[in-house]
Amino acid sequence: MIEEVLPNLYRLEAPLPNNPLKAINSYVIKGHDRNLMVDTGMNREECLDALTAGLQELEVKLEETDFFITHMHADHSGLVAQLSTKESKIFCGDADAVVINHGIDWEELLEHARMTGFPAIESREAINRHPGYKYSGKGQLNIYSVKDNDCITVGDYTFQCIETPGHTYGHICLYEPDKKILISGDHILSNITPNISQWLDDDKCMEDYMSSLDKVYHYDVDIVLPGHRRIIYDHRKRIDELKEHHKSRNNEILGLLNSKGKTAYQMASEMPWDLTYKTWEQFPIPQKWFATGEANAHLKYLEGQGLVEKSIENSNFVYRLP
Repeated sequence: MIEEVLPNLYRLEAPLPNNPLKAINSYVIKGHDRNLMVDTGMNREECLDALTAGLQELEVKLEETDFFITHMHADHSGLVAQLSTKESKIFCGDADAVVINHGIDWEELLEHARMTGFPAIESREAINRHPGYKYSGKGQLNIYSVKDNDCITVGDYTFQCIETPGHTYGHICLYEPDKKILISGDHILSNITPNISQWLDDDKCMEDYMSSLDKVYHYDVDIVLPGHRRIIYDHRKRIDELKEHHKSRNNEILGLLNSKGKTAYQMASEMPWDLTYKTWEQFPIPQKWFATGEANAHLKYLEGQGLVEKSIENSNFVYRLP
C-alpha cells in the first residue's frame, strides 16, 4: 500500500504477519538528488517484498536513498542492512545504533526477566519467539549518530531530530517546523498505546517516556506520521490520552498491591488487558512477556515516586505498598 501524504512524502505499509501490530508504516521522502526512507520493517520476506515493490512503484533507487531509523526494534530497523547500499547514509540515535550493530544480550535479559517472577522455561520460549530475536538485521553498519536539534534535509523538507527516550533508550522523532510534521516512530501512536517495557532494574523507561511526551507536547504540529496504524491530526489530544492511560494503569496497580507484595509477573497476570483471552493462562507466551515488561515499567515508576516499595525475596523483586 502506498499513500502520498504530502508532496513527495509517501507512506508505505509493510505487513507484519501473526503480529498484533499488523503492519509497519515506512515513510519515503523523495528529494532532488537523494531520497530518505524512515524505518524499514522486519528482516523477513513479507516486509522486503512489500517495501521493494513500493520503492519500485515510486521510482526510488536504493543507491540514491539514505535511511533514518527512529529506534532499534526489529520492525523498524530489521531491513536496513539489506536495503542500504554503499552510497547510503544511515541515521539513528546513538544508544539504539549500538543495539542495531551489536545486538541484545539475551542471556542478561533472561536473568533480569527471572527476577520479575517470569518462569524460567517460559522466558526461554519468550526469547525464542521474540521478534527482536527472530527478525533483527544482520551485519555491521556505518551508522551516523544523531541527537537533539541535528537536522537532515531532503528535497523541500528539513527535519529536526528530537530525542524521545522511553519506548527505547535512543528513540528519535523527526520534526519539520515549516510544514509542522512530526514523524513519531513508536513514541506516539493513534489507536494503540506504545509498549513501555522495562527489564533492567536501573532503567527509568516510564519516567523517560512521560517526560518525552511532555517534551513533544509543546511543538507546533499539524500532522503526526506514526510507525503503526493511522495518521494523527491532533497530537496534544493524543498525548493527553496516552498520559491518562498510564495514570489509570498506575492506579490499577496501586489498587492490586497489598502488604504481602507481588512480582511484576504476578501483577501482569491480574491487570486487565485489551485482549480476547479470558484468563492469563490463555495468553500466548510472547504476550505474557510484553505484559510483564509493561507491568514492571509501571512498578519501577511508582517506586521512583515513593508510592511502592521493593525488596528481593527468593531472588525475585517484590513490590508492596509502603
